[in-house]
Amino acid sequence: MEVSHRIVRFVTRSNWVILILGLLLASMISLPLDYTLGILFGGVIVALNFHLLKKTLFRSFQPDVVTMKGRSLMGITLMKYYIRFTVSGGVIYLLITNHIVHPLGLVAGLSVIVASMFIATMLELTRLFFKEAV
Repeated sequence: MEVSHRIVRFVTRSNWVILILGLLLASMISLPLDYTLGILFGGVIVALNFHLLKKTLFRSFQPDVVTMKGRSLMGITLMKYYIRFTVSGGVIYLLITNHIVHPLGLVAGLSVIVASMFIATMLELTRLFFKEAV
């Protein structure tokens, strides 16, 4: 399996693990409800966005789609990205302005993807260094 596919699969799975085990359970024990809801909604928003982005990119770069004439691959992909970005921004705006979540909890939830990518990068670097050492 290619490194890129392995990293994407790892990040997709670890998003949910970090969200549920790391942040959500810890916040349920020690933080108020609005922080916990912020972490939950932020994590779900970012995990769904990453999943939809992965799906869009894998569909866009299929050989039959790439070779299709009269279709702007970049334009369609960017249009889907901006629609998803706008919807996510609207949801985040509604969550904060209606005082459903605390903004710091939401930021912590949105950071789940950053933590997943950091862990995936460290694992791949470890594999690379130990592979070269052997």
